[in-house]
Amino acid sequence: MSKIRVLIADDHAILREGVRALLAATDDIEVIGQAADGREAVDACKKLDPDVVLMDIAMPGLGGIEAALEIRKEGLRAKVLVLSQYEDREYVRRLLKAGVSGYVLKKSAGSELVGAIRAVYRGGLVLDPEVARAAMEEQDPQRGGGDPYEALTDREKQVFRLVAEGRSNKEVADDLGISVKTAMSHREHVMQKLDLHNRTELVRLALKLGVIRIS
Repeated sequence: MSKIRVLIADDHAILREGVRALLAATDDIEVIGQAADGREAVDACKKLDPDVVLMDIAMPGLGGIEAALEIRKEGLRAKVLVLSQYEDREYVRRLLKAGVSGYVLKKSAGSELVGAIRAVYRGGLVLDPEVARAAMEEQDPQRGGGDPYEALTDREKQVFRLVAEGRSNKEVADDLGISVKTAMSHREHVMQKLDLHNRTELVRLALKLGVIRIS
């Protein structure tokens, strides 16, 4: 019987090692690699072809949402299971739209993580009970489907978040593996689509939409 091949992506080495040790005790799961940020996770998916990626949200450079979007954009088969400390419904909603297969809180992972990996591998959707109800609620009527973030393409969403975090055009280009000119073009499109006039307005909107958060 073949094992479920798992990649762990988290910027904290001690957490990666803890999860690896937990999964080592199973007979049907094998950790085939680790990544310290979203870009490493995407590159590792291309190289190692894992069945499941355990993905943190808040990582330097390319974060979990952006990495999930990139994995989908690249047509990679890996299923993304988010392992996060955040219960924010905006994060959950956006991750589900990004195509992730599950969302488990770090504080309640433990042995539940093993079951979540197996369920996601089989094609299921796994949501921590503490965030499931909020995540599945219908969109706030006052938003009326007019969430400006959803007007952006997947790539523009990635650029939006990176710019909101203070990344320069060169850093955005490096994180996404694109040219500086292309990064600048995406940034201009983001500003136009969201009717923003400066970075302060962009950051304010990103915080409001839950794309970034103040730690």
